[in-house]
This record gives sequence, C-alpha cells and structure tokens, in this order.
Amino acid sequence: MKEPAKAFEKVPLAGALAIQGRVLHALFLREVITRFGRHNLGVLWLFAEPMIFTLGVLSLWSLAGLRHGTNLTISGFAITGYSSVLLWRNCTSRSANAIQQNANLLYHRNVQVLDVLLTRILIEVAGATASFAILSAVFISLGLMNAPVDPMRVLTGWLMLVWFGAALALLIGSAASFSEMVERLWHPTSYLLFPLSGAAFMVDWLPARTQQYVLALPMVHGVEALRAGYFGTAIRAHFDLAYMAAINLCVTLAGLYLTQLAGRYVEVR
Repeated sequence: MKEPAKAFEKVPLAGALAIQGRVLHALFLREVITRFGRHNLGVLWLFAEPMIFTLGVLSLWSLAGLRHGTNLTISGFAITGYSSVLLWRNCTSRSANAIQQNANLLYHRNVQVLDVLLTRILIEVAGATASFAILSAVFISLGLMNAPVDPMRVLTGWLMLVWFGAALALLIGSAASFSEMVERLWHPTSYLLFPLSGAAFMVDWLPARTQQYVLALPMVHGVEALRAGYFGTAIRAHFDLAYMAAINLCVTLAGLYLTQLAGRYVEVR
C-alpha cells in the first residue's frame, strides 16, 4: 500500500505542477542512469540506439540496390520512414513492462502509475526525435537528401506520431499491469504492424482498393504527412490528420482510464 497521507491538504495548482515536475525529473534521471549507465557513451545511447537501427536499415537498402520507383533518395525515404516507426513502437514496447519494473517506486505517495509511464514515453520520444533531427541534418549537409520543403508540415506530422505513440504506450502499458499476456501479444503485433505502417512504401503506390485498408491505420497518416512536408510535390501523399487526431484522442482517453484503474490495481495487489 502507498504511504498514507497524514491529512488532506489542498495544494495550489502551481504547487502541484511543481511537485509533478520534480517527480518526473527524478524518475527521468533514474531511468536514464539505470538503462544507459554513467560510463562510455552513457546518455548518448538515448539517441545513438535509434540512429544505429535507422542507419542499419539504410545500409541494407543501399547494398541491396533497392529502388522505390521515384526520384526520391533512399536516404530521405529511409530516415523519414524508420524514424517514425521507432518513435511509436519504442514508446509502446518500453512502456509494456514499465509498471512491473518500477512497482517498488509506486509505494511513494507522489509517484503514480501515470508518472512511470510518462517517464518511459518522454525518454523514447527524446531519443527518436534527436535521432531523426541529427540524421536529417547530417544527410542534408552531405547532400544525400534534400532539406524539407515544408518544415511546419514535417513538424505537424512528427507531433501527431508523438501523440499516437504516447497514447498507445499509455494504453498498452497500463493494460499490461493486469496481465502479462498483453506484453507478450504486443511484441508480435508490433512486428505485424511494422510493414503496414507506411515506413517502406507510399500509399499512392498501392492499388486503390488496398489504400483504404492501409489508411485505417492512424500511423500511416502521420508518416504520409511527414513525407509530404519533406518531399513536397515530388510525391502524392494521402493523409487525413483530422482522422488521425480522432483516433489518437480515443486511444488517449482509453489509456488514461486504464492508467487510473491500473493505479488502483497495483495498490491493492
């Protein structure tokens, strides 16, 4: 059980936000040190890991001589695609076992299930965003990919993917506290979603009948918007950010509800 409060005390909103900020900061530092350590690259592994994965995929594509039927560079296509996949998939995969691994911290009154999940989400978002920004800057400077045509659309697409990844992480992470089957089922599901996520194709390349099924997946809209911002009129993108926002909102509400239930479940277990 959590430490009992000595008395009910009303805390001003500013004070509550300050406490919440200190809790998240402490959990963030603890998680980073526990996961990456203090030696060698240390915290640099936060974005080095996703960078290595993306560069590995890019190298395999280049060595295999893969072509995608357009004048887009392999570098730009791979970086925009696989960075987006790492964003939502890593957020969810790292959150699936977050509550079980940090159950001892939940005995502290100010530490809630939501704090534990948000910490994992923030770490993965920071790592994926840094990886995406650094790789884009390096490859643009080397002339291996063009600068984005519409940076604001790139940012919009990325933020929508961040929202989707965070919402899905809350949902899966909280649900996993009730049954380990959730985590076990999520891993094969994420691999099945990977080829359908839009990382390795554009929706416009698919048959018209197939496009409507692929566009049912919200992350595809984010990837298409991201690439539309990068490549502009060089591609024909298909996306509906209003639809993606509606799905994200539903997943967020479901995730927050399950997070509240998970907090009660962990307390009485």
